Amino acid sequence: MRVAVLGCGTMGGIHARSYTKLKDVELVGVCDVEEDEAVRLANACGTTAYSRFEEMLEEGHLDVVSICLPTSLHCTYTVMAAEAGVHVICEKPVSSTAKEAEMMDVICRANQVQLLIAHVGRFFPAYTDVACQIKAGVIGKPGVVHARRIGPHPGLMKNWYNNEWDSGGVIMDLMIHDIDYMRSLLGEVRSVYAQRRTFLHLDYAWVTLRFEQGAIANLEGMWGYPGPFQTAMEFAGDRGVIYANSEVAKSLMIHRAVVSAERRSTTGADPSREHTPIVLQKSPEFETAYDRELSHFIQCIQSGAQPEVTFQDACMASKVARAALESAHSGLPVNMLGFEEKGELIG
Repeated sequence: MRVAVLGCGTMGGIHARSYTKLKDVELVGVCDVEEDEAVRLANACGTTAYSRFEEMLEEGHLDVVSICLPTSLHCTYTVMAAEAGVHVICEKPVSSTAKEAEMMDVICRANQVQLLIAHVGRFFPAYTDVACQIKAGVIGKPGVVHARRIGPHPGLMKNWYNNEWDSGGVIMDLMIHDIDYMRSLLGEVRSVYAQRRTFLHLDYAWVTLRFEQGAIANLEGMWGYPGPFQTAMEFAGDRGVIYANSEVAKSLMIHRAVVSAERRSTTGADPSREHTPIVLQKSPEFETAYDRELSHFIQCIQSGAQPEVTFQDACMASKVARAALESAHSGLPVNMLGFEEKGELIG
């Protein structure tokens, strides 16, 4: 299949590099309005750089395009690709509004192309393994869940993340992974309560989800954490607890104690010198979560099979995220049964 990538930022680079590893897939182009970015990525992946999407559509004879643009542009370029008969793999969240998502779905169906939304969270090994254990009943019926997803502020690298309309902030862009994952395991959300604090290059949110089947999930998300990106989750059921933490899954960690003055007298070590942990990279993977996700999507396009994350899943995750934004704004819980999505994000 002939594939291309629209948007050459962080996610566009990940998609492009993953495509170069997949069998029966040819990366025929990458496109970005910042031509230098497109050239840089094209050179790294051995493909053609474009600065206009229309030109790439015309010359590339595409079967599939990955849309890795700010959320506010998802609808426009999905429609453009669909009307050209090109299947779409679009980064999450699906769109800025429910009306845009509906338009994307209608146009793609009318042109008989598939629209797949890239919620990669379900494709990480730890998340896949935990899901299998929970579905197998290992911890019984889940009752209380805690999840954490924190990292540096992406607005320091790409300014569009600082625009609430373009990104939706930490809830819509980052925490939405955990919202989608919890829905896949715990079912539909009954109510949402959220608290959020934002400062320059800091966006923190705490969201509590109450599910129809009774479980409660507390989700923590943060942009601006002064450390590496990391995730953690803990599910407590009536028969046990299951826990996963990305910071524990490292090849080697060595924590050295500060040398005492007494020891310095015999060893010559300087007690004022800082001793930081030696941390090696996490265990290497032959296949990343993004490789697995895109390979899965390509197979779905080829076979017509339903993807792991359906379009409806993506829309519901966005709806819950918007309910969280409304709750954070009003200070009140939101009942999902009566919640109607507004035409704009709430900052």
